[in-house]
Amino acid sequence: MDLCVTIKGVSFLLQTGMGILGNTVVLLAYAHIIYTEPKLLPVDMILCHLAFANLMLLLTRGVPQTMTVFGLKNLLNDPGCKVVIYAYRIGRALSVCITCMLSVFQALTIAPAGPRLSRLKPALPSLVIPTFAGLWLLNMAICIAAPLFSMAPRNGTIPAFTLNLGFCHVDFRDSLSYVINGVAVSGRDFAFVALMVGSSGYILLLLYRHSHQVRRIRRSQGGGAETRAAKTVVTLVVLYVVFFGIDNVIWIYMLTVAKVSPVVADMRVFFSSCYASLSPYFIISSNKKVKARIVCTAEQETLSEDTQESNDK
Repeated sequence: MDLCVTIKGVSFLLQTGMGILGNTVVLLAYAHIIYTEPKLLPVDMILCHLAFANLMLLLTRGVPQTMTVFGLKNLLNDPGCKVVIYAYRIGRALSVCITCMLSVFQALTIAPAGPRLSRLKPALPSLVIPTFAGLWLLNMAICIAAPLFSMAPRNGTIPAFTLNLGFCHVDFRDSLSYVINGVAVSGRDFAFVALMVGSSGYILLLLYRHSHQVRRIRRSQGGGAETRAAKTVVTLVVLYVVFFGIDNVIWIYMLTVAKVSPVVADMRVFFSSCYASLSPYFIISSNKKVKARIVCTAEQETLSEDTQESNDK
């Protein structure tokens, strides 16, 4: 195994391993919160769903990609490729959509109450689950083309307009279907990114230009926590937009060539998975509930170990 392959393999292994660990910890922390509290707050529900979508993304793309880089062949047959690629596309789509949902929800939460918002704000918590269902249905419909064109790798020359993922091929067969799929996916992503950037900009505007109003919101609605949550949301959006930009620059390049180099495809996979790997650690560091559950669990384990050692003596 040459140095380049080793570096690529270790990079994917670290990224996938850290991402799976981080998102699993966030989900377990929220599972503990659900067990000890009557219900999750809307923002916590959205963050929990975001961690699930990111975990789904890493399991269906990061794991097989890492195994392929280290030389494992014939991982999946045709049906397996269809299932894995479809699940990955949905997970990736949900990641951007739920980040957008988080940004919009937080912007509406801290916005000054006007005639329309005064009616909408009380209904926001009840809209979270229907919005989840709508996003799942929307992305399952948009991503339906992926399994239709997915197949296990074939021996011989890779046809034109085929995305070579290493463990699977996505063969679009002709230029039209290749471009239509790319435009549909990119159009959806850019629409949600534009919405999340707009709502995040509105949040920053409120925090910067209306500090007195924000202080009144803190006093009347517990706005101190809401303001901290707003800053967390803005940071998550900035993190997503940076990696989204890199991802889509590579994706636009891929749409302009008939045969995509595996190196280019690997670069896109790596950068498109960075948000899924890094975001749980930012959630852990900035969310007091999640951090408290992790610290509490760690302290309980330490106490149990000390007790066991004392009993052994």
